[in-house]
Amino acid sequence: MKKSTPLWRIMQTVIPKEKVESILKEVGYVDVARNFTVYRLFLFLSEATIQQWDGYRDGEKRMTLSGQKPADHSTLSKKAKDVPFEIFQRLLNLMIELCNRRTRRALRIPKELLIVDSTQITVGRGRLPWAPLQGQKAGVKLHVAFLADRGEVHRVTETTGNEPDLKSCPKLLDPRFILVADRAYGKHKLFDDYEARKTRQYFVIRLRDNTTFCQVLPRERKAPFLGTIEQDFTCQLGKNYALSEHRFRVVTLKDPNGNPVILATNLHWHSAERIAEIYKSRWQIEVFFRWIKQHLNVPKLFGTTPNAVYGQLYTALIVYVLLKYVFDQGNATVHWSARLTFADFDRLFS
Repeated sequence: MKKSTPLWRIMQTVIPKEKVESILKEVGYVDVARNFTVYRLFLFLSEATIQQWDGYRDGEKRMTLSGQKPADHSTLSKKAKDVPFEIFQRLLNLMIELCNRRTRRALRIPKELLIVDSTQITVGRGRLPWAPLQGQKAGVKLHVAFLADRGEVHRVTETTGNEPDLKSCPKLLDPRFILVADRAYGKHKLFDDYEARKTRQYFVIRLRDNTTFCQVLPRERKAPFLGTIEQDFTCQLGKNYALSEHRFRVVTLKDPNGNPVILATNLHWHSAERIAEIYKSRWQIEVFFRWIKQHLNVPKLFGTTPNAVYGQLYTALIVYVLLKYVFDQGNATVHWSARLTFADFDRLFS
């Protein structure tokens, strides 16, 4: 791929104008603009994401250099404010469907890992008065379900920054995969729900250090634990009104700093060591969040309204999905010794 190829031209090939127009009809949005249409806004935000432009004024100067038709910064701002962010959300789902490999036929026992977590983007309270946080800050969250083995975004939803992560979790679940999550998602009654579903949701989720265990029964083991693992037992979780109805497996271990890590799961056929490995894979979504913030201009919010903010963030994730797809396709056709890293590949568009 030539270094001079702007990403927005690739985006035109993957998501043509006609596809965006069909989504506009589904949403019920009438695009009355003759020149700066929703599609042009989408292409502008795509290029602004990868080139890390500083805002609408900066984009006004740079868009012609990347081959796009010029537009006034006030036009950019008004359009971003007006277009429902649901359109960009649907475009992300479309891009995921187009670029991510089709999920293999679901087995009775899933093997792939679905890591769920959120990342917060904060600004001064004056910029987003509809999303206040403590002190003088405001912010929003992206809640992401990430396929660990593939490095692919699976599902995404958005909230203001003060929304609990647990509230958005149902929108990210998929019983075809093993859910992996941190303490924010460790509610015992939800574990009962996962267990009682027609299609069981398997999980490995960290518990809070003060969790109460009832009716503890150690699991039989023929060999000593390996590494930092200390216990492996089954029990009911919590107490009183918070007591879980079902029994769950608990694996305890120490992190590299010697702090306790308590994992709850309904996977009973894996070793305790494997349960620990599954949870350790959670770091991949932290790497993903760090990468999009460093490379896709996510911390620089151009607008101040929900449509402008979430539309920009969903476009950034669309760009990530496209880049990951093109990267995987390119590396699949060359010898391993000539393959690029994802970071080197990203620089081709800078």
